[in-house]
Amino acid sequence: MQMFHVFRNTPYGRETLLQTAYFCKKMDITPVVYIPAYAKFLLYMENDVIQVDLDESYLHSPETAKAHVNAVMAELEMAPPRFFAPRHFSTPSLPDVPVSFNFMTCPKTISDLSAKRGSGSIGPRIRRIFKAAAFPVMIPPPVYKPFTRIAVMFGGSANAANAMRLAVRLHRLSGMPVSLYTAEEGRRGKKYYEKLLGKHALTGVFEQTVSDWQIFPQKDFIDNLYKVPHDALVIMGAYGHGLIRQLLFGSTLEIIQSTLPNSLLIVGPNYRGTM
Repeated sequence: MQMFHVFRNTPYGRETLLQTAYFCKKMDITPVVYIPAYAKFLLYMENDVIQVDLDESYLHSPETAKAHVNAVMAELEMAPPRFFAPRHFSTPSLPDVPVSFNFMTCPKTISDLSAKRGSGSIGPRIRRIFKAAAFPVMIPPPVYKPFTRIAVMFGGSANAANAMRLAVRLHRLSGMPVSLYTAEEGRRGKKYYEKLLGKHALTGVFEQTVSDWQIFPQKDFIDNLYKVPHDALVIMGAYGHGLIRQLLFGSTLEIIQSTLPNSLLIVGPNYRGTM
């Protein structure tokens, strides 16, 4: 398996690369690092082509970038990564990136150069990546933060079920314990969500894998998020179901990514992973 990372040759870019490298080391994944020579590139998804716009910090000091990348890998006692070099260009300054990888790191400094990004929001183009990607996308914290466990945000939707399947897969790769967190809706209790696990054929793996399941009562969602361990890799689906999918993306995911300091692994509606 491979994880795609666009390197920013700055101190904060080093922190993001450390997070990618740590994830790859824990899961036995090969990091694929792209040192951009241009401020834009195209991601060729199966059903969409997305232009990613980088700010100028991604082009800083290209002559030292490769050495800095290798130094980060050495710090975590890892071999040098595979470096990606684009072979095809849509225009002379617009390289094409085929999505032949299994994971992607997507910090909020990528793709959306708007004022909203400065306030910590996820911009529309990053949402588009989540929606189109057949692979999970990691939003790293601003600074390197190792994790020792996996936390799944499970609300019962098909995408939440995929998040659970991804957690099982990563548990098998890393041995890290898995916890489930559910925000109760209405008067639905634990039995309701147990039935949803059965509906998605997850009861068996739940019993074998999940060490703890907390169902948040109906109160302030941010207060409930305090229960999520600071050293957890948080996995969740990007969209809900039916008519409320955009609402869920606009509220729940935004609250989680702006409240928790954890690495966040996003599973979109086109994710095709297996356990």
